[in-house]
Amino acid sequence: MDVEGEAARILGELRTQADPVRAENEKRYLKSDFAHIGVTVPALRKVAAPAVKTKPARDELVALAKTLWDVTDEGRPVHEARMAAIEILVRRVSLLERRDLAMAERLVRDSASWVYVDQIAEKVVGGLVLRYPELATVLDAWVGDPYMWIRRTAVLALLAGVRAGNPDLERLDRFGDALIGEREFFIRKALGWVLRELSKKDPEWVAAWVEPRVGVMSGVTLREAVRRLPAEDAARILGR
Repeated sequence: MDVEGEAARILGELRTQADPVRAENEKRYLKSDFAHIGVTVPALRKVAAPAVKTKPARDELVALAKTLWDVTDEGRPVHEARMAAIEILVRRVSLLERRDLAMAERLVRDSASWVYVDQIAEKVVGGLVLRYPELATVLDAWVGDPYMWIRRTAVLALLAGVRAGNPDLERLDRFGDALIGEREFFIRKALGWVLRELSKKDPEWVAAWVEPRVGVMSGVTLREAVRRLPAEDAARILGR
């Protein structure tokens, strides 16, 4: 793969679809200080996907992602370039190795929005932890990290196991208790999101975990957690 050439192709094709009105609306919605081109997500995926249609080498994949991530316009990161970097990593996440968790951490620490963090957390970090379970000990450190987006990543990385039918209930229990008093909305939402997804497969566990914590759980976490529970369980828990 010609990494520089492929990065230039992706950026060039994105710029040909520039929509200044969409760009401004998106910046406002995301409260973003980045440069925005104004390309829809489906269109962005269509541009990014050919870069990794043929299986690249792991080093090529990582180099292309880093090149796209570091694109700037007048010193500001380019939103669509970063989204394209995430897209190619997600499409070829099976090529990543244990050492690439450090890259994923760098991307999260370099992010300031759920729009980048959530895909990295579930698909990249979560995917790596599923393949290399020993990496989960890193999440144990992240759940207490001062940076809010790293804490959110620690929680959302558990989604990969939940969706695969191999949930890490011990960590969800610990992380939930560690974060139940969080003031940050995005942490509260993340915990509720993971509980909601788990409730689709194991509603008994979720109900048993949530019910005794109703008095200390934030409203947003509680609402998400009970959203997919059986009606009688949700009504009982909400009525406490």
